[in-house]
Amino acid sequence: MPLTGTGANVKPQTSPEASMSEVVAKQIASPWRIIGWGTAVALLAAPFVAMKLHAEGVDWSVGDFIIAGAIFAIVGGLLELAVWKIRSGWYRAGVGVALLGYLLVVWSNLAVGIVGSEHNLDNQLFFLALLIGIAGACVARFRAKGMSYAMLAAAASLVVAFAIASLGSTDEPFVKHGVEFAGTSLFAAILLGSAWLFRRAAAGHSSSSS
Repeated sequence: MPLTGTGANVKPQTSPEASMSEVVAKQIASPWRIIGWGTAVALLAAPFVAMKLHAEGVDWSVGDFIIAGAIFAIVGGLLELAVWKIRSGWYRAGVGVALLGYLLVVWSNLAVGIVGSEHNLDNQLFFLALLIGIAGACVARFRAKGMSYAMLAAAASLVVAFAIASLGSTDEPFVKHGVEFAGTSLFAAILLGSAWLFRRAAAGHSSSSS
């Protein structure tokens, strides 16, 4: 006897569909995803809470929160895209480390400035250095070997940017150039680490295709 009523219209979920749903559910509930986005929310909430507590030196405008939120959204979105689209663990790690380096440079430069204060126009050179890396990645069509060279170029450009910026007058006389150079070296080292990871990804791709 055929089934009637609303129950007859229910299509049983096939095994492939069920397994795909389980994969998607697991990815959405991934601890790393929760930690990553939770950290971004916490970093945005921290200055808001500090302002409510009248913490000295914390005075964010609405525009500051919008810019910070946009930065976190872009970085997180690109990392999500890499995780979804790229199978190579080395390449994923390279993307993650590169995004970390870019985030630290942008955040530091906007917040306090890498050389002098955030009002020092020479700090725009550091954004140019990051754009050189992005341009190199686009020229390489985001292939692993080309990404390695792009991150090398970005790291070298950061050092050159510091050398040029430090030649001018500083508006932060109490901050030594040695401290600023240490910070720049850390950012460059992170991008060099990303270049190495992309190199490993390229080597793995070459060995698997041969």
